Amino acid sequence: MLGLLPLRERVDLNPIVRPTGILVENGKILLVKQELIEQSHWSFPGGALEFGETIERCLVREMKEETGLDVKVKELLYICDRFHQLNHHVVDITFLVEKVGGELRSNSLLHKDREVIREIKIVPIDELPDYGFSRRFYQLVKDNFPGRGSYQGDFHKFYGEA
Repeated sequence: MLGLLPLRERVDLNPIVRPTGILVENGKILLVKQELIEQSHWSFPGGALEFGETIERCLVREMKEETGLDVKVKELLYICDRFHQLNHHVVDITFLVEKVGGELRSNSLLHKDREVIREIKIVPIDELPDYGFSRRFYQLVKDNFPGRGSYQGDFHKFYGEA
């Protein structure tokens, strides 16, 4: 009975679709440090799908806004659900992307809606655990994403909180 819950305890029942992009080049991977609603952490560029926008168009737009890079969507990697510590359900859809142009933005602050991009880095894949990514996720990247196109369940178990 959601109508009886105090406002701060209400949950948005409409899932948010959030495409994200993973760019891997020469043994390195692109990361952004974001302050999101639930915490500040390293993650991959991406953002919420807008009404009337395709998932591909959304990802291309978000990659450009957050990093300055123009990308081409290559392949679906995985899908995760995220709702812990949030008042809504986010469906993360992650793709492998390829850089086709643009210049990597400097680490200046970028404000978007309720998030802030603090830093942008391209780091060696072997350093992913140092940036809060789980050993499981690190191994998937190292093994070139076996099981591409699959559902991975809980976002936090898949990505981090190792």
